[in-house]
Amino acid sequence: MKPSGSPAPPASGPVIEVTGLQKSYSGRPVVDGVSFSVAEGEIFGLLGPNGAGKTTVVECVAGLRVPDGGTVRVAGLDPRADRAETTRVLGVQLQESELQPKLTVREALQLYAACYPDPADWRSLAGRLNLTSRLSTRFADLSGGQKQRLFIALALIGRPRVVVLDELTTGLDPQARRATWELVESVREGGVTVLLVTHFMEEAQRLCDRIAVVDRGRIVALDTPAGLIGRSAGARVVSFRPSVPPAEADLAALPGLVSVVSEEGRLTLAGTDETVDAVLTLLARNRITAHELRVTDATLEDAFIDLTGAES
Repeated sequence: MKPSGSPAPPASGPVIEVTGLQKSYSGRPVVDGVSFSVAEGEIFGLLGPNGAGKTTVVECVAGLRVPDGGTVRVAGLDPRADRAETTRVLGVQLQESELQPKLTVREALQLYAACYPDPADWRSLAGRLNLTSRLSTRFADLSGGQKQRLFIALALIGRPRVVVLDELTTGLDPQARRATWELVESVREGGVTVLLVTHFMEEAQRLCDRIAVVDRGRIVALDTPAGLIGRSAGARVVSFRPSVPPAEADLAALPGLVSVVSEEGRLTLAGTDETVDAVLTLLARNRITAHELRVTDATLEDAFIDLTGAES
């Protein structure tokens, strides 16, 4: 979850504006009337299951696809009509990116730096992204996490105001994923606006100031992580291993109850604070011991399932 001390987005106009965006393939709508805006300095997330249309949205934002309808503006520019100007303010790390296998990290950084009139110092960028020791390493010999760090460096080398990061940590192990999250946070701290595409709930909850939940080509909710979680039907979750299973009728009568799941001897109930109090009263009244009792808040995944009906 984002720490409470995270900087709030500056109070300025939007740097990305998407209005009524539409895109179809073979007559099938993939993006159907998507609208959102991203403030300067914000980490804005597009969250949704695979195939929801997230990548198509960001490809339109980057000017890589032509929308069938709607408008896209990045720093006031049309990514298609103002392509050259847009490349000076927008950096992109795509979901599926590759480089020539024999290209070294140093060569890749130098090549990309040569494409910009005032590039960032690639040596400093390599150090910031922990790539200095890999400058002579060929792309084919990099680990998954090293490749991702290299693509972040290439996305930042033009000193962009905005960077698009699409499914940044897919395929990474948990340690590499968390290290990459820290890199994203440092990118924002450097003043860069981030449009982050992900289907990882923990990633979105930790990094994003606001999240647009995308499902079947449409935005079904747009709010802060806390705001989305607050919409969850079951805002509180209590789980335990009962010494004796409570009667199903007693559980069904609990006030505010949203769901009950029994799995391998463990009961998990979602509901409200009133539900939690009633569960504890029920256990005491029936002299049932609750082993491994846990009471937690709902997560972004709970809210996501409520909004889309899909598992992460």
